[in-house]
Amino acid sequence: MWNDQKSLLLSKCCVILFMALLLTCAALAPSGVGVFFRHFSESRRAYFLLTVFLGSIPSAALLIFLYRLLHRIGLGQVFVKENTECLRYISWCCFVGAAISLTSSFYWIPWLAVGVAAAFMGLIVRVIKNVVAKAVSLQDDADYTI
Repeated sequence: MWNDQKSLLLSKCCVILFMALLLTCAALAPSGVGVFFRHFSESRRAYFLLTVFLGSIPSAALLIFLYRLLHRIGLGQVFVKENTECLRYISWCCFVGAAISLTSSFYWIPWLAVGVAAAFMGLIVRVIKNVVAKAVSLQDDADYTI
């Protein structure tokens, strides 16, 4: 039977899988860019590699914060200040990724779609962060009410 614990375990496994994929893509990026983007000039390939490597930093940070968030939820710590902070950092990681992608769209236009999607995701996470922050505030008020 499917339950919350199994769902949480699946989410954590997916985060670990995405981290492995991110590290693999970053490691294979130099050869992959050369193979898939032969039509690019040498300078555009260098820009593409720079985008991949710079984008890997907020992506890795996002996955780490997401894993921490899931771990706390697994411990039963749902409406706590630390989860609000994780969500805040996740949203900022999305916005940093969006800035990198949008800047990179000057040399390759498909990055524009990635940047817009990342900014939209950052906005959604930010709204969820605000909801959780309010729930934490209400939880704290309830805890101190006699």
